[in-house]
Amino acid sequence: MSRIHPPELMTRRHFLQVLGGAAATGLLCCSPLPVFADHRGALNQQVNSYVRKLRRTGRVPADEITAWSVYDFTTGQKLVSINENRPLQAASMIKPFLAQAYFFRHQENQWRYPYDRQVRLKMQAMIRDSDNAASNFFINRVGGNRPVNQRPREVERVLKRYAGGIFQQTSIVEYIPKNGRTYRNKASAHDYSRFLYAMHHDRLPHASEIMHYMGMPSRNRIRDAVLPADVKLYHKSGTTAHLCGDMGLLVARDCNGKPCPYTFIGIIQKNRRARNYGAWMRDRGNVIREVSALVYDCMRRRLNLAG
Repeated sequence: MSRIHPPELMTRRHFLQVLGGAAATGLLCCSPLPVFADHRGALNQQVNSYVRKLRRTGRVPADEITAWSVYDFTTGQKLVSINENRPLQAASMIKPFLAQAYFFRHQENQWRYPYDRQVRLKMQAMIRDSDNAASNFFINRVGGNRPVNQRPREVERVLKRYAGGIFQQTSIVEYIPKNGRTYRNKASAHDYSRFLYAMHHDRLPHASEIMHYMGMPSRNRIRDAVLPADVKLYHKSGTTAHLCGDMGLLVARDCNGKPCPYTFIGIIQKNRRARNYGAWMRDRGNVIREVSALVYDCMRRRLNLAG
């Protein structure tokens, strides 16, 4: 069974070549239709077919589950929903949720939960740099009125108390250890999608602040090397020896300069710990990039994007 381990970052041209086989078999045929036509079935099937192709070639084996979600704000349509409601390991993708929980606390009591320079620096470290100690700082601050071992659960309770409709499959039960081996916190692709939707529409307290941190330059599996550099990305990735994922809000522009935002979430979870963590992380990261390129190609055609 052949294995493909491309380099961590590839050129956009190389990725389009990788996807060329899919185009030749009709997987990328996103024919121009009226903008507000329902494309969910077409794009959903294209992503599903591409992942099945990767399974046949052995790049995504049977012990790995994938989940995908794409929502188009321009048309108000969910275009891709594959295993979207299945709770999967969250890894570092849980970190914007920790920030949101803190802002719920800040809304309750600004004196007890200030948004001062220390908190800003910790939030930047947590989201931009994926700092685990900063993440545990927020778990302790949000859950501080509980015994230490109950504080992660208190973060989950705060999220569901104020926005239970968003965090439906979210489960926060553990701190993030120094070695980053966090396997028990979970969320679904749909949770990330609902969170990004609410954040984009400013329906959560201090959503613009979280967007600010998620929009800072950082390594990602959605835009870099596969999409035009002028596509704005707000994202958070997550990686363990079992989980490779990224969730993001992208803002492209059409040929008239109008912003065309959409969400993209890609998650790959492995049942057994990857033997070669580095190679597995790079290859599955590239799988997510390839699907992101596939999705963008269809978005470009249907929304007449400039890139």
